[in-house]
Amino acid sequence: MADDEFAELVLTLVERIPPGRVMSYGAIAEYLGRGGPRQVGAVMSHYGGGVPWHRVVAANGRLVPGHEVEALERHHAEGTPLRGDKIDMRAAPWWPDETQS
Repeated sequence: MADDEFAELVLTLVERIPPGRVMSYGAIAEYLGRGGPRQVGAVMSHYGGGVPWHRVVAANGRLVPGHEVEALERHHAEGTPLRGDKIDMRAAPWWPDETQS
C-alpha cells in the first residue's frame, strides 16, 4: 500500500472518533490491518492537523507529546474520561464497530 493511501486511511478513521472518545496509535494500526503505532504516529505528525488529533493517544493514555496542554483542554471540553493528566483507557477507548453513544 502506498504511503498516501495509508495516510488517507488513518486520517479518515481519526475523523470518525467521536468526541469524548479516543483510539491508540496501535489500535488504529490494528483496525486498519496495516502498519504499526509508529507508522500511525508518523501520519499524524505530518498530516494530522486537520483532524481531531487529540483523540489519538498512546496505549497508556498519554497525550500527544509537545501538545499536552492543548490536548488536555480539548479533552476537558469534550468530557473525555481522564485519570489525572492521562486518558482513562478503561473508559475512553472507541472501536469503529461500536455504536456511538
